Formats: sequence, structure tokens, C-alpha cells
Amino acid sequence: MSPRRQRRPSESPALIAFGRQMRRLREAKGVKQETIAHLTQVSGPQVSKIENGKKRATRSFVEFVDEYLEAGGALINLWEDLNKDGHPVPIWFDWPKIEADAAMLVTYQHSVIPGLAQTPAYALAILHGNQEAADARIERQKILKDPREDGSAPPIYVILIDEQALSRQVGTPETMREQLEHLLAVSMLPNITVQVVLGSGEHDGNMGAFVVATMADRSEVAYIETAVRPLTTDDPADLSVVARTLVSLRSRALTEEMSRELIRKVAREKWT
Repeated sequence: MSPRRQRRPSESPALIAFGRQMRRLREAKGVKQETIAHLTQVSGPQVSKIENGKKRATRSFVEFVDEYLEAGGALINLWEDLNKDGHPVPIWFDWPKIEADAAMLVTYQHSVIPGLAQTPAYALAILHGNQEAADARIERQKILKDPREDGSAPPIYVILIDEQALSRQVGTPETMREQLEHLLAVSMLPNITVQVVLGSGEHDGNMGAFVVATMADRSEVAYIETAVRPLTTDDPADLSVVARTLVSLRSRALTEEMSRELIRKVAREKWT
């Protein structure tokens, strides 16, 4: 399920409020950002982003900083106040930024080709002819090929896709054939792995699609599709469920080469 088109705010009041409080507590103790970075093993630029409201902090990070600054739980309480039902708020607007900054992305899709691997025609069909949304989706794909602003390599991208997505028609047969051929081409890129998950029987992946982003500091954020709307979370309990699901899915996945053979077969036999 694709998230509804919404105008994303350029900044989050919740993240800004947390960052300002953390900065005040740190400066009151005369502690430098570099010290927090060293002790938490989070890079200096990442700590700066947290204090400037441009990056969410994980609970483990907040707990450590709260104790080190002798905040008496004030920082933890604020972090919890800015969360709803264990999920950081806002729950949707910051995913494109997380996606662009990730060191590794692992996605599972049970019914469609993942957005970062879609062709323009497939994207346009799945988005019901919304050209603006389709163009934006294709534009996002640059993160898989272009170097980062800091010169670092594009992220590792692992695609786990249920075999039924290869046979589920989106658009015309020509659209599907082109899409599967594109998926094959994408699978040959050095930073991308495509594996088909055999769909027979029951497995945890039937519950829904998701993406897990691993950041440079090794923290994780998950984007989970639900019947109502997608949500973004770094809650440890959520990440644990996703991790267990990934273990189950990978046990059912074909190797890279066997996956390519199956994709070629479906493209040839069903969509030609």
C-alpha cells in the first residue's frame, strides 16, 4: 500500500523540542557534543543533527545521555512524551530523509515491486496515473546509484520479494515484462541484492510489507505498511518483530542466481 500524498513539513516541532532540551542540559553541564559522540559511539554530525531537530534519537541513546548528564530522567520523559504508543512522532514525514541517509536498506514486498526498483510505467500504473507521484518515486531511485553529498558510496539495498509479485499484473503485460527486465538489471548492480521468497505456505511476511534502514551509526528504523497508513518506528519491540520476520523470509528465499532464473522465466512465460 502506498502512503497517501501529503505535504511534508520541512521540520518537526517534536524533534526540535527534544533537540533543544538536550542541548540545554548538555551545555548546563559544560559537556561538548564531541564528548557525547565519543561516549555513545554516534558520529559528531549525527549528534548535531539530533540537537538541531533533524534526526530522531534512539531510546538507548537518550537513556545514556540522560544518565551521563545527570538529568534525572528529564530527557527520557521528554522523549516518551514525544512518542505515541511507542512510535516516534511524526510517524510518516521523515522516512524519505531516513531512506536517503541509510547505509543499508532491506525491504520485503509481498504483492508489488518495491518503489526503488520500479520502472516509470509500473510506478504510474500502481499510483493510479498520478504523474507527479510517479516522477517523485523515480527521482528517489537516484540514492541507489549516485554518490552521497559527503562522497560516500550509495547504500546497500536488499530486496526480498514474494514470488506472487512477479505474476500480479500492474498495468499492461508490456509494463510487467519491462518491469521484470528492469528488476533483473537492477539485481546486477554491485550494491543491490534481489531474492525471490517462495510464496507457498504460511510465513510471517504475509502480515505486510516493510523496509528496515540501518544508519551509519548502526541504529535502525523501520517503515511498516499497515491497512490504515504506513508508520515509521525505531521502537526496539517493533524492530525485534521485524528482525524475526526477516529470518523467516530469508529461510524461504532463493539464491540470487536462482531468483534471476525465476524472474526470467516469469517474464518469458507469462508476460511475453
